[in-house]
Amino acid sequence: MNLFLQLTKPENIPEDSEVLGKVEHWMDRILRMSWDDILHETIKLGGKLLVVVIIYFVARWAIKKMDGFIKRMLEKRELDPSLNTFIRKVLRITIWTILALIMIGILGIKTTSLFALLASIGFAVGMALSGTLQNFAGGVLILFLKPFRTGDYIETQGEEGTVKAINLFNTVLITPDNKTIILPNGSISSGIINNVTASGTRRIEWTFCISYGDSYDKARSVLTQLLEADSRVMKTPTYLIALGNLADSAVQITVRAWTTADDYWDVYFDMNERVYKIFPEHGLTIPFNQLEVNLTTKQIFDDKNKQA
Repeated sequence: MNLFLQLTKPENIPEDSEVLGKVEHWMDRILRMSWDDILHETIKLGGKLLVVVIIYFVARWAIKKMDGFIKRMLEKRELDPSLNTFIRKVLRITIWTILALIMIGILGIKTTSLFALLASIGFAVGMALSGTLQNFAGGVLILFLKPFRTGDYIETQGEEGTVKAINLFNTVLITPDNKTIILPNGSISSGIINNVTASGTRRIEWTFCISYGDSYDKARSVLTQLLEADSRVMKTPTYLIALGNLADSAVQITVRAWTTADDYWDVYFDMNERVYKIFPEHGLTIPFNQLEVNLTTKQIFDDKNKQA
């Protein structure tokens, strides 16, 4: 036997190689085994294989039941479908990995080296995908904490728009001019988020101007009638009409009113149009910037002398 190994071993493996020693020990053990020993080892191995097969089928049935239970539980919590699927997939992979290591251990194979290999692979992948993992963690936080939902209008990272989709790695916004903006979740979750439509209502603010000499009480009455006539304007909380500022060329009237987030822009533009049309009908002038120059008699006389 030793002569056979010496004749067949490669030249690049040293005499005292650990690998060669294990192979020699294994082959020597097989050659020394009797038929009874072979039968005993076969039965022992068959029993281990049977246990592994039983564990596999029982685990597959149990994992299937557990997956269905977790799916129903997450759906009751109204969790995002993409996060629902991801959580269940991660749990399945984790459980099957643990079971695979257990079954390998039952067969008599040492799993220490496998654990070390998996740890090194995980570390290398984590280092290579650090930025991607940050976006993934941000996506998980957004889907769990729900600072905004699909359909909300938000402002974040210097961009604004309606949320079209919340993915695990990025969030998709549609701007008012129909541009698609894709933002990484890592920066969104760690930055400031202004959710414009989260409460369902928004406050509109206008600044209307009338000329000096016009009646403020009449302007206030006209604005009150316009607000009361518009059913989209909420009466609770009540609207506000106040004299905001005495500017250089106009008396500025501040108007604030509440409406639903969906009606915000319609109410805003409609009110501007109505005020522009109705103010002149009530003798109210909408002024423009102007400069008033007063010349005294002496100044006029001096100007004529200069021209002469």
